[in-house]
Amino acid sequence: MAQRIANKFTLDTQQKGIGISLNFSKNGVFDSTYSTKDQVKANLINYFLTNKGERVMAPDYGANLRAELFEHINSKTYDVLKSKIEEGIKINFPSVSVSNIEILGNEDYNAINVTIKYNIIPFGVNDQLNLTFR
Repeated sequence: MAQRIANKFTLDTQQKGIGISLNFSKNGVFDSTYSTKDQVKANLINYFLTNKGERVMAPDYGANLRAELFEHINSKTYDVLKSKIEEGIKINFPSVSVSNIEILGNEDYNAINVTIKYNIIPFGVNDQLNLTFR
């Protein structure tokens, strides 16, 4: 009887760091990521926390989501954010598919909580990303 073996990146099977985590927990030392799932999540966080024009030599890189905080937060703002998120992932992360985006706003504190559920297509890995913008 045949068994299905889950797809894995070759780098996931080795004990080598494949990228840099955004958890800067050690003094003066960057933490490494050791799995594709963790590195994709770190790349998504980096993308969503970057504003357009911040990255040298890549002025169009970044989701520019913080700019929406200066707008009045309402259902139209949520729709704009969802479309920016979906479009940004589709263009910059073609191996990632968004399954659900949930946006909760706190108008009193001018804050937005974004939850993105996504799938890494080649490997069928599901994950979730939670971001808060203030």
